[in-house]
Amino acid sequence: MSLSVIILAAGQGTRMKSSTPKVLHPISGKPMLFHTIDAVENFCNDITVVLYHQASRIKEAINKEYVGIKFHIQDAQQFPGTGGAMKGVICEHERVLILNGDMPLITTNSLQKLISGDGDINMSVIRLQNSTGYGRVIINGGSVVEIVEEKDCTPEQKEVKSVNAGIYMVKKELIERYIPRLNNNNAQLEYYLTDIIKMAVDEAKDVLPIYVEESEFKGVNSKLDLAHAEEIMQNRIKREWMMQGVSMRLPDTIYIDSQAQFEGECFLESGVSIQGKSKIISSHIKSNSVVEDAFIQDSSVGPMARIRPDSILKDTHIGNFVEIKKSSLQGVKAGHLSYIGDASIDKGTNIGAGVITCNYDGKAKHKTIIGKNVFIGSDSQLVAPVTIEDDVLIGAGSTINKNISKGELALSRVPLKRVSGFFYKFFKK
Repeated sequence: MSLSVIILAAGQGTRMKSSTPKVLHPISGKPMLFHTIDAVENFCNDITVVLYHQASRIKEAINKEYVGIKFHIQDAQQFPGTGGAMKGVICEHERVLILNGDMPLITTNSLQKLISGDGDINMSVIRLQNSTGYGRVIINGGSVVEIVEEKDCTPEQKEVKSVNAGIYMVKKELIERYIPRLNNNNAQLEYYLTDIIKMAVDEAKDVLPIYVEESEFKGVNSKLDLAHAEEIMQNRIKREWMMQGVSMRLPDTIYIDSQAQFEGECFLESGVSIQGKSKIISSHIKSNSVVEDAFIQDSSVGPMARIRPDSILKDTHIGNFVEIKKSSLQGVKAGHLSYIGDASIDKGTNIGAGVITCNYDGKAKHKTIIGKNVFIGSDSQLVAPVTIEDDVLIGAGSTINKNISKGELALSRVPLKRVSGFFYKFFKK
């Protein structure tokens, strides 16, 4: 379908009470504006984002993730409001879908329903049990005849349950005629996009109401709204993955990023957090563990472990209170209380309790390379850069600051000193 998409993202979002632009606040690991772009990108190649407040910051963020997005800067001083945002926007195609950048819960399916209508204007409408506080959409004979703000409603109109969801499909020809005619003769001195509905009705155009789900067309205007949207998004994400075979214990306690991926039979216990573009394949993530932008395959992690970005785990067991950062482990066991950073560890190696890689010298990070079938005793420190070859034993409590060759035992301890009867002498007993 030939379609242009306009995403309105120029508002200041003062109710968010934040220095971050409203549309860049994250929901399930991704700025809310990006969720809107994702929803339309599959069926449209002409997307324009209208910006004003912190425009350069938003534009930079978009350009890092997307290619081909166009931008229009609203002259908000001369033309404030949603109608003002549309002034000067150029559309390539004959039908124009107008969206808001603060509606991150919209799905491709719900938008397909909106654009499939055959009205001159397809207008999204929500049916609420309690419509108090909303402008009412007056419908007669299957067409919208008026939008009435609550303060202007008659007692009969106040009983109307249909309200405006704020998204429209409009023929380009109407956009080109109606937007220049908008005025700001109202109490707010703003140009309202909704005024095009009255213009269309006055010309006997068909304004078709398209009923949509409230949960998908929910706007985000405050941190409270942000939290509610996050909850809805998380329920949607987890439901989808559970339908695809991922097991979750107490899913309400689990967080899954919108960019995370799962394959095979995975099990997530309570309190797990899967962040960023992590990919989990046929693995068990135990309670209260955190996985950040990591790849985990045929492994178990936790409880209470942290797998940090750029880590790759295959056929590996990571136990409680173990932290892995920017490391590759294959066929490794690290059962408890260890830190592995900037390391490469091969098959059959066992990392004892309290082992740490000393990877940072205060200026730069350094690499630790550990071969196959290495046994590293508890409370050892591996001072990088260092290489430990295959089939090596590291005695408990050792500090390793030199390369260890294949088959060697490495042991670094201060000799044990014993003084007979010192306890009684010290305490004078």
